[in-house]
Amino acid sequence: MVYFKTLDDFDVKSKTVIVRVDFNSELDFKTKQVTSDVRICAHAQCTLKELAEKGAKIVVMSHQGRKGDPDYAELDQHVTILQRFLKSSVKYVDDLFGETAKNEIRQLHNGELLVLANVRRWSEETKKGTPEQQSKTELVQNLAPLADLFVNDAFSVAHRDNVSVVGFTAVLPSAAGRIMERELRQLKALEKPRHPCVYVLGGAKADDSLEISKYILNNNVADNLLLGGIISQLFMTAKGITLGKGTMDFLEKKDLLHLIPGIQELLVSHPDKILLPIDVALNVSGKRTEVSVNQLPSEYPIFDIGTKTVKNYAKILSKAQSIVVSGPLGVYENKDFCYGSKTIFETIANSDVLSLAGGGNTIAAIDQFGLTAKIRYISTAGGALVEALMGKKLPGVTALETATETKKLRD
Repeated sequence: MVYFKTLDDFDVKSKTVIVRVDFNSELDFKTKQVTSDVRICAHAQCTLKELAEKGAKIVVMSHQGRKGDPDYAELDQHVTILQRFLKSSVKYVDDLFGETAKNEIRQLHNGELLVLANVRRWSEETKKGTPEQQSKTELVQNLAPLADLFVNDAFSVAHRDNVSVVGFTAVLPSAAGRIMERELRQLKALEKPRHPCVYVLGGAKADDSLEISKYILNNNVADNLLLGGIISQLFMTAKGITLGKGTMDFLEKKDLLHLIPGIQELLVSHPDKILLPIDVALNVSGKRTEVSVNQLPSEYPIFDIGTKTVKNYAKILSKAQSIVVSGPLGVYENKDFCYGSKTIFETIANSDVLSLAGGGNTIAAIDQFGLTAKIRYISTAGGALVEALMGKKLPGVTALETATETKKLRD
């Protein structure tokens, strides 16, 4: 059982509150413009709006990508989007914990918000450490003396022991924000899901696919595992299906081939629970061409699951009592290859059972298809969601629990 304090436990009027959110959004790599504002909207309409209405002085801290990666960007455009959702002015300072930032914090009035610069512009942010160790860093030492409360609303980075995630909990009274609170309570409901329970795993990030598949199948969490995206291609390769040189080169480049022996063991131990595509959609000079898996290998890349696979997956989902989906099943951004993801997501949205969807690309796809209001629960998290579903302790959550225990001892 997770025990943590929430906003209900604190009077925040006239108090300076540091809020760690996750504005990390999908970007157009060429223009660096945000293409999905779902996470910004979630934080704005829940925690940030509530704090502002209660008269807190709000210092917002977040990240966008990592320095050197194509999705790294500063947060000025995120502030513009935030203002639209809050329907009020939001201050932005191109500084993190220097004198400029500290002066802006000191000048905040009740109900005002100030967004600091991308926390990952500071190289020390992503170094690992305990809350006590991280509390001794420049970031915490400079900002904590100016604050009365720390609120962690970023469940999506709770699996990381970054400075901004855990450092403030060692020196400030701390609480879970509304997004964090909602995510943790929803995950509690999934500890004992109703059966049949079906997991749909897709997307381009397949490095943890073996670990989560092994956990949910060996612990009888899921009755069926439906695969798409790069994950399905990795499992198909492990099953002995030759997909083509381009796919193999991609899997090797992503350092995924070492997972194959473990996947092969899983395919042997759970042959009826793991479902792979029986047909796929190839990108043939920009056009969708569907072929049976028996017709592979192909020189053309796989961009989506095929029509027969979609029907097969939809039939299994129609009998489910609980559904978890993480990752689109193809290149959903391309209108010619979004069919698999769109149809499966619509099937889930139109069901009456408990459904949870999570991950950045999953959220963006659901939003693109106009299904946000229909999915029973949409998590803001990707990696944190996966680790939580595997029963792992999340440093960000553990830090909130520890802060709660410390506060109780002081009381």
